[in-house]
Amino acid sequence: MLPFWIALQFLTVIPVQLSRIPNQTENARSVLYYPLIGLLIGLILYSLSWLLSPVPHLLSASLILIIWIWLTGGLHLDGLADTADAWVGGFGDKQRTLEIMKDPSCGPIGVLSLIAVCLLKWVCIYLLLEQHLALFLIFVPLLGRVVPLILLLTTSYVRENGLGRHLAKDLPKKSAWLISLMVLLSLLYLKLQGVLSLLVFLTGLIYLRHLFIKRINGITGDTIGASIELLETTLLLSFILSGFYLLMFSGQ
Repeated sequence: MLPFWIALQFLTVIPVQLSRIPNQTENARSVLYYPLIGLLIGLILYSLSWLLSPVPHLLSASLILIIWIWLTGGLHLDGLADTADAWVGGFGDKQRTLEIMKDPSCGPIGVLSLIAVCLLKWVCIYLLLEQHLALFLIFVPLLGRVVPLILLLTTSYVRENGLGRHLAKDLPKKSAWLISLMVLLSLLYLKLQGVLSLLVFLTGLIYLRHLFIKRINGITGDTIGASIELLETTLLLSFILSGFYLLMFSGQ
């Protein structure tokens, strides 16, 4: 169970005391538990939406988003801000892009990207609550945490001494592919709306991977974090928008 606790400690602010320092293999195996941690986050968000059902949706959506950010410690938002700054400030140059990513300060583009993603998430959460579709909150962090598995399985890690390079090297690939497939197929539970959202999610993942390879020849921890945030937002948007269009075409 140590890999599970490693994943929980890394991906959330939930206090976890490891019994010992994990080795490289255990760190790599912890990646297999990322979707499970995403499921746990999703269940917390869904439970929160149920507890806040008597509260106006504007306030509920705000509290859910704040708890969501707090639960993850803003880990992936930090990666999003660093990646956005580096992408604009790097001017297409690989080394400059990587150097900016390592800069701890956040530039204006990074701030704007955070505002845009948080605003879109907030609006989508509000619409989910309004349409009594809060169950989808379980799927979003779940699908988001399968992104690192797929990227580590399919894309080179750029930094020589980065944690991700060791994770990718020792990651049990068959188990990782099986878990990824099971998580992706879970969206079929939501029928046509889920299928459409899955197609948009996969398209977004393929496109982001293409951009990373084109600019820096692979991925970093920051680009993985950015991918999680962008694809969670894309998943929310695609689910909400597909619902409206399906309703329109059904003539209701």
